[in-house]
Amino acid sequence: MLTVLICMVSVQSQNSCCADFAALGGNPAFVAFHESPKVINYRPQKGRMSKLEYGSQKADVFIVPPAEGSQAAVIMIHEWWGLNDHIKREAERLNAATGYGVAAIDLYGGRVAANRQDASRYMQEVEEETAREIVRAAADRIVRGELFGRNLPKVGTIGYCFGGGWSLQAALLGGSDVSACVVYYGMPETDAARLKSLRAPVLGIFAKRDGWINPQVVEQFGEAMKKAGKSLTVRSYDADHAFANPSNPNYDEENAGKAWKETLAFFKKHLG
Repeated sequence: MLTVLICMVSVQSQNSCCADFAALGGNPAFVAFHESPKVINYRPQKGRMSKLEYGSQKADVFIVPPAEGSQAAVIMIHEWWGLNDHIKREAERLNAATGYGVAAIDLYGGRVAANRQDASRYMQEVEEETAREIVRAAADRIVRGELFGRNLPKVGTIGYCFGGGWSLQAALLGGSDVSACVVYYGMPETDAARLKSLRAPVLGIFAKRDGWINPQVVEQFGEAMKKAGKSLTVRSYDADHAFANPSNPNYDEENAGKAWKETLAFFKKHLG
């Protein structure tokens, strides 16, 4: 795939990382890079749609219950396509591999994009404060035992692309409630002062040929994490942005498999 870097949003800006990433939704090169996702008709085996209360509102969430005896759950945040069947399948896949409960939260208000134009619009229309309330509530409801029917003291976060940036924000907002964070090629936080509140170790999965979350951005992230005194493990693959997205027609199975193994090992180490 050809990745073109045009009008990259600077991570040095005064905006939050999530505002920066959402702004990429208006970048013609970024939009053109994303081919429409493969269509699947996935029938969940264990998961079900539910509601996550945040304040006086409710957000959609796809819940996969933990295995008996498991003490951990992972908050999963979708790519710019929304909470589609591919994300639901990934949630069940993670549950099957680990036994953790999985809560795939919806930041698009029930909307799912089938083409790049809609995805671009939905990503730009996300209200940051609302999204923050949702991800903050997810960790809180898990630890308090409200989301899965019992207390799960170990919470991880994982997200892809748009959701990758929000995975890190979920860990920041969750504070001591979050024990592990995995970011798949999402816009990282590069403000060391903001990273001071992070309690969870972070695994960053990045692509060397990514024209947006590129090696320079990853290096800035690493420097900020070091300055903040936080734990970061980086794994960079000779691949393009969104290489691990199975809905991507150009899905990189080999590198995605390597990243998956790293993800499972990281969660095993920190969530048990």
